Formats: sequence, C-alpha cells, structure tokens
Amino acid sequence: MHDPLTPPTIAARLDGVAFTRLHAFAITLCAMGFGFDLLEMMLGSVLAAVFSSAPHVAAPGQLSSLLASVFVGAAIGAPLFGWCADRYGRQRTLTGLLALLCVTSFGAAFSTDIAGVTAWRCVSGLALGGFPPLVITYLTDLLPAGRRGPFMMVTIGVATLGPAAGIFLVRALTPLQPLGMEAWRWGFIAGGVGTGVAGLLFLLLPESPRWLATRGRTRDADSACLRFEASPALLARIAPAAQAATSDAHIQKRSWPLAAALSFLSPWSTVAFPLLSGAVLAQKGFKVTDTLLYVGLSTFGPFVGNLLVSTVIDRIGRRNAMVICSAGMLAAGMVFVASAAPFALIASSFAFTLLVSMQLSFLNLYLSELYPTESRARAVAGAWALNRVGAALSPLLLLPLLQGQGPYTMFAAIAATLMAAILLLAFAPSGAPRRAVA
Repeated sequence: MHDPLTPPTIAARLDGVAFTRLHAFAITLCAMGFGFDLLEMMLGSVLAAVFSSAPHVAAPGQLSSLLASVFVGAAIGAPLFGWCADRYGRQRTLTGLLALLCVTSFGAAFSTDIAGVTAWRCVSGLALGGFPPLVITYLTDLLPAGRRGPFMMVTIGVATLGPAAGIFLVRALTPLQPLGMEAWRWGFIAGGVGTGVAGLLFLLLPESPRWLATRGRTRDADSACLRFEASPALLARIAPAAQAATSDAHIQKRSWPLAAALSFLSPWSTVAFPLLSGAVLAQKGFKVTDTLLYVGLSTFGPFVGNLLVSTVIDRIGRRNAMVICSAGMLAAGMVFVASAAPFALIASSFAFTLLVSMQLSFLNLYLSELYPTESRARAVAGAWALNRVGAALSPLLLLPLLQGQGPYTMFAAIAATLMAAILLLAFAPSGAPRRAVA
C-alpha cells in the first residue's frame, strides 16, 4: 500500500487515473497509424499480383526481391527503432516512423519500374517493422493497468480494418484507373496521405511519462502525467491487480529466447496462411474475382475477433489465450484445406484470420507486459524483428510445398509450427493481466 507521506511515483499516478479523453485520443491515433501500417503491408500481396500479370510481368528473381524487400527492411527497422524508442522516446520515434512511411509510400506510388518499387519497399520496411511493436510499447506505458488489456485489443482490432480497406480500394479502382494511374499506385497514395496526417496528429500526443521518469526527466514526466490527470474522465478507474508484473531481470533475460522463438514461429501461420489462401483457392479452381471476394471478406475476421476478445482478455491468462488460439487455428485450417464448398471456405478462412489476429495481439501484449519501461521497446521490437524474418521465410518455403505437394502438405508444415508454439507456451510465464507494469 502506498505511504500517504511519500509522493506517488509516476507509474502509480498513471495507474491511479481513470480512462480519460486523452487516453481515447491516443488510442484513436495509434489505431489510425497502425491501420495504415497494416494497409502498407497488405499492398505486398497486391504487388505480387500486379507484377505477375501483363503488362508488368517480372522475372522470378525480381518478383522474389520485391516481395522480400519489405521484410528485410522490417527485420532491420524493428530493433533499430526499438533502440531509438528507449533512447529518444516513444512518441518522437513513432512520429518519425509515420513521416518516413509517408515519404516512402509516395516514392513507391510514383516509381517507374520494379527496381524503384523494390527500393522504396525496402526503406518502407524500416518503418513497417518498427511501428507495430513501438505502438504496443507506447500504449503499455500510457494505459492504466485496469484498462490496458481491453483497450489494447480494441486498438489492434480497429487497425485491422486497414488491410480490408486497402483490398476493396484497389479492387474498386482497378477498372477505373483515376487520372490514368493504376489502382495499386492509388493504394500507396492513400497510405502516404494517411500516414502523413497521422504523423502530424501524433505531434499533439504527450511523451510517455513512464519513459521520461526512467530517463531522469522528472519535471517533463510530471507535466505529461498531469495532462492525463487533468483530462476529463470517460470511464471509471479500475484498480490494478494486487500482484505487480515481475521486474526480476533474471526472469526477463531467461524469457527472451522463449519470446524470440514464439515470435519467429508466429508468422508461419499468422502471415503465411492468409498470404497463401488465395493460391489455395486458385488451386481449387475458383475464379480470381471470387478469390478476391473470399480473401476480402476474411480480412474482417481480425476486427471482429479483437473487439470480442477485448471483453474477456483480462479474465483469462495471456498464455492460455495463445494456446486456445493456436488450437483453434489448427481446426480452422484443416477445414479450409479439406473443403470445396464456398460457405465452408469463407467460414473457415474467416475463423482462421480472426484467430490469427487475436494470437498476434495476445503475443504483443504478453511481451510488452513482461519487460520494464527502460528496456520494453528494445525487447518487444527485437522479438518482432524475428517475427519479420519468419514472415519473409515462410512464404518462400511454403509456396513450393503448395505448388509441388498440394495444400495438405503445406498446411501440415503450418500445423507443425502451431504445435511447436503450444509446446513452448507450456514453459512460458502466465502473463500480467491488469497488473501494474514495472
């Protein structure tokens, strides 16, 4: 219990406030920026289709370089900007990432050849790799413990509308080509405008008071904390759980290899299956227009899933939630590869993408709560870098399996990674729902 004669720490003050209008503003901007980040990642699948078809048919080596370039950039950008966020601040780094993504989006939109697009996508990857783990880190710092889990899920859920919007935008503009520009270029222009606006609005947000306190900037930390305390309350305060999240450095150091392994295994299902689902449908004989419709509908799964799980996220352990999601993905994937009926395909694909998003949300939240403020960005971003490496490798290894051995063999490989993750989770800490973070 806090000694009434001792001034409360910045962390205690942040956990002591209600959910305010400033919290809501921060969540809105984080969801907006994250949504455009995910939209830009989704445009990789659009580019794969564009440069596989006339008049832009690219050589296999050029196409592979184009698709891999963004993941190469992301694997570098995540740890680089994680270090920047711990050294120079969360809000400043996130604002810079949005500005960088704005520039590279316009660069890709107006590139004249595949080499130019590839170069811009590689630089974009720096921002696309850094933004997701750092936005989770920033919100972990800001949100009061009693509201952290649910509103993190809401933020991620709203952000997942970005890819859906991108798919339907490109699909709608394909026959129109406004101003004589191809639809994929308009997708990048939309991303550039969106990230530019989000970056400007991010300048209105406060720096993390927790981070300022760890850097010894007491006056700045107090001023930033006062902004939350003075902001009108929207929801009543929920007291944190009695047990605080561990700050034991030995436990955290021992946990990082486990976190890294889980992050590396995650994209073999969470990235590879959605990317390859279109190829599976095509192999089953479905038309391209029908395939785009099924893939587009399935992208709403993450939005629904994250909003639903936000109501129960703090009632179940983070570890248990990840195990449940992995088991559900196994079941949904088996139905998908075994089905030919449209309803079963849509339902199983919707369920899989729903569970994929929840699994990735749980993993990021789990990791962000595990580490203290002074090293949170580096730890989460470092694990995310391995996630991006897995995201780059998984389609390269799974697509030949699909083409040579069929969907059952491909999904067997995905299922093996899900089973490995379940086994690893048996040795993982349970997580820190509603606990004050160190």
